[in-house]
Amino acid sequence: MDDILIRNVRPFGGETRDLYILDGRFADSRAGKPAVEIDGSGYVALPGLVEAHTHLDKTLVGMDWFENRVGPTRNERIIADRQAKRELGIDARRQSARQILQTLAFGVLHIRSHVDVDTEIGLANVEGVIETRNAFRDLVDVQVVAFPQSGMLVREGTLDLMEAALKAGADIVGGIDPASIDRNPVRHLDAIFALADRYGKPIDIHLHEPGELGAFCLELIAERTRALSMQGKVMVSHAYCLGMLDAPRQRMLIDMLAAEEIAVMTVGSPSAPALPLRAMREAGIVMASGSDGIQGTWEPWGNGDMLERAKYLAQRNGMTNDVDLAEAARICTFGGAECMALEDYGLSSGCHGDVVLVPARTLAEAVALTPQRRTVIRRGRIMVRDGVPSGKLPNVG
Repeated sequence: MDDILIRNVRPFGGETRDLYILDGRFADSRAGKPAVEIDGSGYVALPGLVEAHTHLDKTLVGMDWFENRVGPTRNERIIADRQAKRELGIDARRQSARQILQTLAFGVLHIRSHVDVDTEIGLANVEGVIETRNAFRDLVDVQVVAFPQSGMLVREGTLDLMEAALKAGADIVGGIDPASIDRNPVRHLDAIFALADRYGKPIDIHLHEPGELGAFCLELIAERTRALSMQGKVMVSHAYCLGMLDAPRQRMLIDMLAAEEIAVMTVGSPSAPALPLRAMREAGIVMASGSDGIQGTWEPWGNGDMLERAKYLAQRNGMTNDVDLAEAARICTFGGAECMALEDYGLSSGCHGDVVLVPARTLAEAVALTPQRRTVIRRGRIMVRDGVPSGKLPNVG
């Protein structure tokens, strides 16, 4: 860990100033000559980018190309995914490490990963990602969601495995489409909220349910959040239904989510309805974003660059002015950090000394052009300098 002086940068696209990192944290001023001095060249300085929704255990990064012949429905993809785990030898420890190192070069320093728990693989994937989380804790923060990808109630024994995953070190209780996959939204939500209450864990629910079916599930989620006083501890991932309803119904749901402090994660998928980001922002809903699956059996897309994800969010929502592009950047930084309850996040004095220098003069330029020659600093350690990884990073093959 070095004391670092970063001269002439624009914190979150603001006015130019110097940043000091002392003993791994930002400080108001420096004491003595710093060990390292960096000319920021007027570049934008961002706090560590936040990947608030991915699947570290299922990426095929670094493996042979997967010929995708999978059908278009979610159930077909789930079945194909289970088969691929058996046939391709996807090692969750190795693959999660590969994705982390790939995205670290972009400045992704905080990750929430949904990790499969089911009756075929048991806890193997959770254990593998937890092993990576522990080994890489000096490089990146990783939160593990125990995620019943194949369904929970419809596969007997999965609920017990979910509880075992929490005991093994998973940080968050996951859920998925309580109506269309588990066919019983009340029982599904009762089960995962009971687990969260018992173990004092937050909740993150995949909700792809469309239209009024999704709206009904959102209402059930809000009811349980209120009953258990879990405000600020629940996130709904995707929530496609919010982009499928008429304005009055949409407004009612947005106000309900805001009242219960339920966060929403969106990847800005081009194949799904766009969420009303402006209305959600105005209502005070905390929003995050993520890459979802990167180069996997579901889809071949993605590299995990969360600045590029901010661009996708803006494009998907017809955002073109500088204020909106800056908001997209905020979703992929401060929004994700709030959703993940990260402590001491930001560029202010006392915050962890995590910073990404992007060769751009404004946030809008950084989002629109996503320059790649970035400098990434983690707790006062230079991980990447002008796009070149440090020799301090591990090699996982």
